[in-house]
Amino acid sequence: VEHIFNAFFLVELIIRVAAFREKFVYDHGGQGEACALSGVQKANWFDTVLVVSSSIDLYLAKEGEGGVSLTVLRPFRFLRLLRTLRVLQTVRIFEKLKVLINTIVASFMALFWSIFLLAIVMLMAALFLCQSVMGTLEEGPHAEAPAKEWVFNMYGTSTRSLYTVFELTFSGCWPNYARRLVEDISPVYAAFFGVYIITVTFAMFRIISALFLRDTLAVASSDAELAVQERMKNREAYAERLIDFFHAADSSNDGLLTLEEFEAFLLDDKVKTWLSIMEIDVHETKEFFEILADGDDLISPDEFVQGILRLKGGARSQDVLAIQRTNTLMMKRLHVLTKTITKLGTEVVKTRRLVAGGAAD
Repeated sequence: VEHIFNAFFLVELIIRVAAFREKFVYDHGGQGEACALSGVQKANWFDTVLVVSSSIDLYLAKEGEGGVSLTVLRPFRFLRLLRTLRVLQTVRIFEKLKVLINTIVASFMALFWSIFLLAIVMLMAALFLCQSVMGTLEEGPHAEAPAKEWVFNMYGTSTRSLYTVFELTFSGCWPNYARRLVEDISPVYAAFFGVYIITVTFAMFRIISALFLRDTLAVASSDAELAVQERMKNREAYAERLIDFFHAADSSNDGLLTLEEFEAFLLDDKVKTWLSIMEIDVHETKEFFEILADGDDLISPDEFVQGILRLKGGARSQDVLAIQRTNTLMMKRLHVLTKTITKLGTEVVKTRRLVAGGAAD
């Protein structure tokens, strides 16, 4: 395994040296600028030292013959392996894993306090069981020797009791750790284990799971990059369904929709239902067609997809604000035009009066 990893890292290092050349180890900088090592170049130096040292350790150094052992550097090779996890950020298939990792990081304090609370509860239960069985172990005339041996092995000391409580809490087979206490020692233990299982295994575990689920949803919704990718994915899927819709409506198979084809296709009740599911309401077929056609009598696939995407759903606040702005500009221009027409009308009246006066003279 070490040879495989070393060969992989060595090939990767050679490729990076061939690609970056002198920039692999240092940067010349601009004119008048001193050479400086960036974070990438420092990582390159780190990788070079690890690969060279591991190669010497694997193929040249001979332990036990006075050579220098470089095994102390072996653990550092795992740091290089961890650096390869950066590819998770660029591969879409790992989006859910990225959300999970971000959730664990964001919920670290909640996780810590959850574990701390569980540890306290398990410790209290372990101490109670350890103290309660002491009488059985010391006297216990009603308990047989095998039962006493089993009780001691499970709950005889605080350490044994704590480990047993840990097992019955997380293993899922808690009756195996409780039945002999109930049957051979005292039925009172049934009440204790019932309360413990309901409180811890049922209630606390589900509350902790719900908190993690809430944090997961919060991290997923606040991750801008993931939100953009999810939105793009939904938009692409929506566009593909619209293209299928377009080809189904294009009965002539010429890649263009005419008004007749569009009207005939919209007569189908299934199509209307599909459009309503897609949040598209068609009341006037001809008007809807003209909006999509954008000035001509034919609709291309791109015009169809872009037009439907613009018309999908109700009016957005951005659209309403754009309409209000356009109306405001139109009102200002109309006001200026009205003043101009009024002024021109006044000038026309004056000109007519001057003309009429000159004619009278």
